[in-house]
Amino acid sequence: MVVLMIPELEAEGAEWPSLGPSIVRWIEANLTFGPGDLRGMPAKVDGEKQAFISRMYEVYPLGAKDANGKPIHGRRRFRRCCLSVAKGQAKTELAAWLAACELHPDAPVRCYDFDSTGRTPTGRGVTDPYIALVAYTEEQTEDLAYAALKVMVEESVAIRGDFDIGLERIMRKTGDGKAVALAGSPNARDGARTTFQHKDETHRWNSDRLRRAATTMTANLPKRLMADPWELETTTAFTPGENSVAEQSADYAKGVREHRIKDSRLFYFHRQAGDGHDLGTPEGIRAAVVEACGPTVAWRDIEGICDQWQDPGADLTYLERVWLNRTVAASAQAFDATKWKASAHLHPDADHKLQLITLGFDGSLNDDSTALIATCVLCGWQWPVGLWEKDFEGWEVPRPEVDAAVDQAFADFEVWRMYSDPSKWEADLARWAGRHGDKRVVGWPTTHYRKMATALKSYASAIVNGDMSNNGDARVARHIGNAVRSQLNFKDDDGSPLWLIQKDRRDSPNKIDAAMAGCMSWQARLDAVASGATNEQWNGIFIPQDDDD
Repeated sequence: MVVLMIPELEAEGAEWPSLGPSIVRWIEANLTFGPGDLRGMPAKVDGEKQAFISRMYEVYPLGAKDANGKPIHGRRRFRRCCLSVAKGQAKTELAAWLAACELHPDAPVRCYDFDSTGRTPTGRGVTDPYIALVAYTEEQTEDLAYAALKVMVEESVAIRGDFDIGLERIMRKTGDGKAVALAGSPNARDGARTTFQHKDETHRWNSDRLRRAATTMTANLPKRLMADPWELETTTAFTPGENSVAEQSADYAKGVREHRIKDSRLFYFHRQAGDGHDLGTPEGIRAAVVEACGPTVAWRDIEGICDQWQDPGADLTYLERVWLNRTVAASAQAFDATKWKASAHLHPDADHKLQLITLGFDGSLNDDSTALIATCVLCGWQWPVGLWEKDFEGWEVPRPEVDAAVDQAFADFEVWRMYSDPSKWEADLARWAGRHGDKRVVGWPTTHYRKMATALKSYASAIVNGDMSNNGDARVARHIGNAVRSQLNFKDDDGSPLWLIQKDRRDSPNKIDAAMAGCMSWQARLDAVASGATNEQWNGIFIPQDDDD
């Protein structure tokens, strides 16, 4: 089993005081299970969830002080908590239980004192709580944490009389606190005086709107210092390269673990099946599923989960992601986003201007993005010279900025070739060819499908094989991850299928233009190498024969 926990458990005898045990007792005394087979039955918190609650509700011990010497004993240890576990482990139900605790005036969720030993904290409720339970779409608010919370409160004999329950909000009868169901929207979060918030299914939060929502929500937390606010994020393994909020959180946790980021107020837990299982056999599949389940294996339908692998039409990468909680590329993804991210590094030559490069350009006017990607001919390192993305309704590509970026690239580097999709940019390409030479600025129509498909296949192979690297630009990585395959009706010379790339749907906000421009830049680099333009003392232009389209 592979488990990443930040911070790791302290050595025996060094445990932090926690409100967790008293919160578990309160849940089991007052709440029920949410929607499902156990709906309305008294809540029972399993051992793993008890451990999660204990960690998430750790507080600073008596005598603790911050860096400025100010006492902080009794305050929450963690402000940001993230749980990443396989599908079907009731993590949304856990979030709803905690939301009920955070909302109720008598639940022991904040420390106000310690017992006579000085080791066990005593809890109280939050004054005027504001609790946001956020789903990735409006439709999902009815299915995720808020729906579970509503059922728990409605069917709890012990506490239902304490609340006024609505379709989109639950208020204390006294009017001094509420929980709300929200779909991700940065504007809706601005100014919110949050005391607890839950981000659900963050592997699905992969649009700019949802990423901004997550950032805005976290930024709201310091507004209620006395309320000691915090957030919980629950997710299943993300699809690498989509730059989802779950992927960003995993990268952040990795930075904390590697001491590149200093954040003592993060609790992050991820569990997945290890790599030593043969998923080609029923025995290997079962062992992997059992391992990914952890302690919840006792009440899971393991055989039913494993049977899904036997379906001839099953999406095996999807099953591996959701049931084994591994971050694997979706089967439709065109490029290996994990390999792309792993190959990111700084250029070995800090002052690499004047080197020989190739360029790729893919542009739009006012909907998609526009990208100008460079590749070093000598080492195969890629980076964006310019990337312009739609930022608001009515946005148009700033043509003067694009024009200036092209000219600057030709001024700063020796450009062997610039391959460009001429669609909607014919006049601009003609102008650039007039300035920099029509043998250097070359039209590369992406509608020449066989030629484009062959280039995409080479680009994908270069990413997997490590023949190329990149500067780690997060925007380009997102475009690489967004690109999905569109199969063509003809095959390559070796009999393998050819494909183009497209967005996951026609109206998708997830752009792929940098991937297309990167492919053209890489193809230009391959053509440069084939022509002999790799000499370190390069001092001329090698012109390959023009291909027949």
